[in-house]
Formats: sequence, structure tokens, C-alpha cells
Amino acid sequence: MNNENTNEPQEKAVDDEVAREMEGVPEHLREGADEDKSEGEDAEEALEDALASLRGDLEAAKQDVLYARAETQNVRRRMEKDIQDARNYAATGFARDVLSVADNLARALDAIPDEQREDEKLKGFIAGIEATQRELEKVFSQNGITRIAAKGMPLDPNQHQAMMEVPTDEVEPGTIVQEMQAGYMIKDRLLRPAMVGVAKKPD
Repeated sequence: MNNENTNEPQEKAVDDEVAREMEGVPEHLREGADEDKSEGEDAEEALEDALASLRGDLEAAKQDVLYARAETQNVRRRMEKDIQDARNYAATGFARDVLSVADNLARALDAIPDEQREDEKLKGFIAGIEATQRELEKVFSQNGITRIAAKGMPLDPNQHQAMMEVPTDEVEPGTIVQEMQAGYMIKDRLLRPAMVGVAKKPD
């Protein structure tokens, strides 16, 4: 036997009973019940809207926190780089001032004729200048200051400053054939370019 057909008379009887009971309820009470139902639906919708707004605020707050964290990391990295640069290049200004001392020592040694180097009276004096030059180069090396290779090297605008051109067939054009002033690097930065003469093809 089909249960649905069996339940239909029972359901109809319940509906009829509810209808008879509602017939005795005043009209204003019926309207109140409908209004309560409508207010309940409105409250549920308002609650859903409030939840949606809170979810949006929470997502925005998460994004703000992520942005602030990333910005903090960037600031920390910049500070660490600035501190490292300060350590690496703290001697830059002092080194530039001392380069003139190195230049004068080199000029003094270059100006000594070969015959005077053999003079017993001058050997001690010359040895003292050479020792001073070596000590200065040692101090440079300890502070990351290195001399730029020049003579015989191809011209590098990042390290060399061409002061003149020398016509010659002995080397390729663009090769440095003369160094007028030594250049130096401090770590990976240019401290002073080498002033050089560069080969060119004869006219």
C-alpha cells in the first residue's frame, strides 16, 4: 500500500484543525504573528550583512598587517645595508686625502737617477722612502684600498681617465701605454680613476 496516499487524509485533517483554530483568533493577533515573522527575517538579513561587513574589515586588517610587516622588513634591510656600507667605506674620505702622500712618495722614487741609487750615501735614504711606501700600501690593503691596473690594459672608462692619445703601432688602439697618476678602488667602489695615455693609430 502507498504510504503517501495514507498520509494525505491525516495531513488534510491537521490543516483543517489549524484553520478552525485560526478562525477563532482575532484579526489583529493574526497580523501581529505575520509581523513577528517578517521582523525575524529582517533581523536575520541584518545579521548576515553585519557578518559580511566584519569579514571585509578582517580581510582589510590582514592586508594592512602584511603590508606593515613587509615595510618593516624593507626598512631593516636598508638599515643593515647602510651599516655595512658605513663599515666598508668609512675610510673613503681619509683615503682620498692620503692618496697625495702615496703620489709624492712614488714621484720621489721615480725621480732618483739609477746612478744615485748605487751611491752608498743615498742608499739608506732611498731604502727609507721605499719602506714608507710599502707600509702605506700595507695600510691601504688592510682597509680594502687597491691600486687599479693600468699600463698595458685596455682602457676602461669606469676605472681609467684618458688624458692624452699616443700614436703608436706597437699595441692595439685603446691600450694604455702611459700612467700619469695611479688610480685606486676601495672595496668595489672607485676611489680615484687612473689618469692615463692611450694608444691610437698613427696619422
